[in-house]
Amino acid sequence: MILEIAQIDVKPGMEADFEKGVAAAAPLFKRAKGCTSLSLQRSHEKPQRYRLFVGWATLENHTVDFRESADFQEWRRLVGSFFASPPEVEHVRETMKAF
Repeated sequence: MILEIAQIDVKPGMEADFEKGVAAAAPLFKRAKGCTSLSLQRSHEKPQRYRLFVGWATLENHTVDFRESADFQEWRRLVGSFFASPPEVEHVRETMKAF
């Protein structure tokens, strides 16, 4: 399992619209090959900063299957205009879970 973490800074005053855009895009992720989860979290200290967490069965499910799909283009259409800067994306794999 791969966890995609995208740090997204949105333009001032666009937070509510961005959140609505992510909610509208949820079905795109739900039907994406290998996508197992989607959640969005907002920073308390920096309220224009979000972290999008997306679970993928494989790295390629994100980097190839989703990114090369029409649904990725729709995702960007729904939320891309709210970005203050390009998202910073990384992929992690759990190596230990204590509890």
